[in-house]
Formats: sequence, C-alpha cells, structure tokens
Amino acid sequence: MNKIKIISLLVNNYDEAIKFYRDILWFELLEDAAFGDSRWITLALPNQKDLTIALELAKIDDDLALVGKQGGSFAFLGMDTKDCMGDYNRLKALNVKFHGEPTSGPWGTGVLFEDLYGNKIFMSEEAEH
Repeated sequence: MNKIKIISLLVNNYDEAIKFYRDILWFELLEDAAFGDSRWITLALPNQKDLTIALELAKIDDDLALVGKQGGSFAFLGMDTKDCMGDYNRLKALNVKFHGEPTSGPWGTGVLFEDLYGNKIFMSEEAEH
C-alpha cells in the first residue's frame, strides 16, 4: 500500500452534499454515476485529484447516526489554504458555521468550521518560514 485514494463521507442527500462541497468549498465533481440502487459520487480539490471524497448515502440507522459526526469531536478533514482570512470571509458570507475566528500561531493561521451536516473541517494557512 502506498497512498490513500478515497475517503467516504456519509450524507443524508447526495445533491445537497454536492452543492456544498462543489459550490461553497470549490471541490470538483469528478464522478456522478448510477451504481445499483445508489450513485457513485466522487469529489476532489482541483489541485489534489488523487485524493477523493466519495459521498455515501446513509440509509441504515447506524449510518444515519454518524452523519455529521464522522470526526467525533475532532476535525474530520484538514484543508490547506493560501489565504485563510480571505477564505474565512468568503465562507462566512455564504453562512458557513465557524467555531470562532481564525487564530495565528507559530504553525500559521487556522480556523475550524462545519460542513452542511456538522462535520468539522480545519482550514489552515501555513506560516512562511
């Protein structure tokens, strides 16, 4: 084994999740195809197409209970940005829920926010060295 290719994300609705990740977080929709009684949907960031998020429709109680809680109390995803404050302001204007404002430290500047279901995502801009 040499790399992670796919991360599954449980969702309540395919189209709502596509809209959030594509239109708000600027992921690209790579695949959206019928797959039995379901759909095979993958999204990726434009500069990282070798790591995809596969949307999985939660249908059974165990899966439904995990929607929005995939990282527990921790961030489910960590995303790099070149402009944390700019992205924070853009996402805030789109009503994305944030856990505070961006903070800076020796590692850089970052902030925690939520996707449409409540999964936590940490966005950070590394400090220049």
